[in-house]
Amino acid sequence: MKLSVREILEATQADLVKGEDLSVEFYISTDTRTIKSNELFLPLKGENFDGHNFIKQAIDRDCGGYFLEKTYQQVDSPAEFVISVDNAHEAYLRVARFARRKINPKVIAVTGSSGKTSVKEFIYTVLSASFKTHKSKLNHNNEIGLCQTLLSMPESSQYAVIEMGMRATGEIGLLSEYSEPDVAIITNIGTAHIGRLGSIENIAKAKCEITSYLKESGLLLAYDDDLVKNSCTWQGKKLFYGKDYEITCRQENMSGFYYKNEYYEVPAMGEYNVINAIAAIETGKYAGMDYESIKQGLLNYAPVESRGNVIHLSNSIKLIVDCYNANPDSVMASVDSLVKTCKNSKIILILGDMAELGEYEQELHGKVGTFISKLPVSMLVTVGEKAKFAAHAAKSGSLQVESFLSNLEAAEFLQNNIDKNSILFFKASRCMKLEEIAAAIQQKYPAVN
Repeated sequence: MKLSVREILEATQADLVKGEDLSVEFYISTDTRTIKSNELFLPLKGENFDGHNFIKQAIDRDCGGYFLEKTYQQVDSPAEFVISVDNAHEAYLRVARFARRKINPKVIAVTGSSGKTSVKEFIYTVLSASFKTHKSKLNHNNEIGLCQTLLSMPESSQYAVIEMGMRATGEIGLLSEYSEPDVAIITNIGTAHIGRLGSIENIAKAKCEITSYLKESGLLLAYDDDLVKNSCTWQGKKLFYGKDYEITCRQENMSGFYYKNEYYEVPAMGEYNVINAIAAIETGKYAGMDYESIKQGLLNYAPVESRGNVIHLSNSIKLIVDCYNANPDSVMASVDSLVKTCKNSKIILILGDMAELGEYEQELHGKVGTFISKLPVSMLVTVGEKAKFAAHAAKSGSLQVESFLSNLEAAEFLQNNIDKNSILFFKASRCMKLEEIAAAIQQKYPAVN
């Protein structure tokens, strides 16, 4: 959204060192490649870059002006406005919070060890059935993504659904501070990032930071987990979900279930997606939606790219590509749901390394392998150095296990060792890029409608 120079100065408590007309309105941009004359350039800094080095480039592209940290010298330029700030990163957050307060939607904040994006998408489709709703784009779940989300929000927005990720303690608290949630959702507590935080108890405490700036009249909506109950100090209204449901229909592309004596369907496979959908049902109820509107909203859900997409190939082969991210809990939950849904099928699991497990990586990869060894699957194919621990733990008399170090090796093997009517399930951390294997298989077995 556009903000006047006066509003920007108010939000950031900055100094105007060049410019006169405070009523002029600008968008905020951090990217000189796309910057326009109606935008102010804000130079962010990272480990390997400093946006101040690109101020001249922004000016050459005719930007309306720029922010400048006080430790840097002003660039001699025809820029109309120059705004001096102590810290550009904090200024960005303050401007985003100003936009959040100006538009004043109900903010639904979503965090958790897994399922964040799916829950965000479920909530978005439900709320969109009755309200003008804005959401975080894919993976815009850190503080920069928060700013981009809030500043791209239409002024007509009634709800904003914001995903919050973390890699360390304090990050969720920061996102809560600048988004000021009305509803805080914790999808679950698992072992993702345990290598950085040291224990699952520390993970739970870090996730519960989402309530740090939850409004006093707000709602904590969390999966029914003792880790959350024992870690959260929030004294306001709480609602724990995830136990009062009964799945009545399991299909590759649809799950039917009863929740609190009402029947719903979601166009997604797996018990974990039913639980994700329940978070959206409760959010819809919080918003005052009726049963039919919530039910229809769930039916509008569609998996985002590389998160459970089903691709039908020739020879009745199916690919289920769920390789955007992975941790031990999400892998075991999704594989368990696959086996329950696709009974008597030839299931081939392609699992890659799971990142950020630290000193626990051998133990937790092994735990996944042991879990898989007890399931009725036809083959386990692992890719990567860490995934070999899963392969070693999974080896048994009835399960074929193959282990590779590269996607290319795995793809070449699979291209020549897939039977008709097989289901191939892909899961790994994003860095493994297992979608490359899926693409290679499609070259031999083209997709069909």
